[in-house]
Amino acid sequence: MRLRLGTRGSRLALIQAASVADGLAALGVETEVVVIRTSGDRLAQVALADFGGKALFVKEIEEALVENRIDVGVHSLKDVPGLLPPGLCLAAFPRREDPRDSLITRGGSSLQDVPTGATVGTSSLRRRVLLLSRRPDLRVEPIRGNVETRLAKLGSGDYDALLLAQAGLDRLGLQPTHTTALPVDEFVPAVGQGILGIEVREDAKEAREVVSRLDDARTRIEALAERAFLGRLGAGCHTPVAGHAHLDGEALTVTGVVASLDGSTVLRSSIGGLPVSAESLGEKLAEELLARGARPLLESGGGRA
Repeated sequence: MRLRLGTRGSRLALIQAASVADGLAALGVETEVVVIRTSGDRLAQVALADFGGKALFVKEIEEALVENRIDVGVHSLKDVPGLLPPGLCLAAFPRREDPRDSLITRGGSSLQDVPTGATVGTSSLRRRVLLLSRRPDLRVEPIRGNVETRLAKLGSGDYDALLLAQAGLDRLGLQPTHTTALPVDEFVPAVGQGILGIEVREDAKEAREVVSRLDDARTRIEALAERAFLGRLGAGCHTPVAGHAHLDGEALTVTGVVASLDGSTVLRSSIGGLPVSAESLGEKLAEELLARGARPLLESGGGRA
C-alpha cells in the first residue's frame, strides 16, 4: 500500500508529515510526501483574521483530498475549522505534544517582569487578548512567518518578546534561551493546540483503516471535547476563543474562553465528567458560555467556523 501525504511546505509542517510517514512505515505502508502551498502561505505578510483565519492553512490540502490528488492530509489541528468539507473526516489524532503557549524574551524576563511598554509579537487573536487581560500595559503587535523567522525578528530587536506554541518549538528541536512555558489554567490554549489532525476521504476505507491505527486514545478524547466546544460555539476566525481538555485517569476537564477583541470582556468556565462524554461535555461548556453572554462577542467578531 502507498499513500500520498499532503502537507504545507514549512520546515515544521514537513517534520509533522515525516512523523506521520514514520508511523505508517512502522505499519508497512509506503508514503510519498506531497507539498501543497496554501493560501495562508501565499498571504504570508497579512493578518490571517482579515483573510479567513487559520483555515487558510488547510483549504488547498482539503481540496487536493476531495479531488483525489492526495490520500491523507496532515494538519496542525488548531488550524482545522470546526466544520469539515462533505466527504472528509479526521481519521486519527496521534499523541499530543505540549499544548502550552510559551513566552520567549530577549532578556530572560518572566511574564510579570516584562517591562511596561514592551512589544510582544503574536499572530493569534487569542494570545493577544489573554496577554492584554493580564498585562494591558504591553504593546501586542502582529507577527507572521515561520518559527525561525519570528525568532530572528526577536533577536534583531524588532520585538521584545514573542508568544509561540511550545509544541512547534519542541517539534523543531528549538530551545531558545529565555523561554517560559505558560500554564494552561492561565493561558488557555487554542482548540487542538499540540495535536496533529490526520484527514482522509470517508469513502477511502483502506486508507482510513490504516491511518486510524496512528490514533492515540487519550488525544482523541481531548480533541473531540475541544472540537465539540468550538463547533457548538460556531466561532469564527475573528473572535478570540480558547478551549482545552485534559484527561487524567477517568476524569476529563474541559476549559473554555470567549473574549472580546479588546480583551475588556473575558468569559471563562470549566466542566468535568467522564471521557465517554467528551463531546457532550464540550457542547455543554459552550452552552454555558453562550448563556453567560458569549453570543454577542461571537457576533461582533464576525464569521463562523
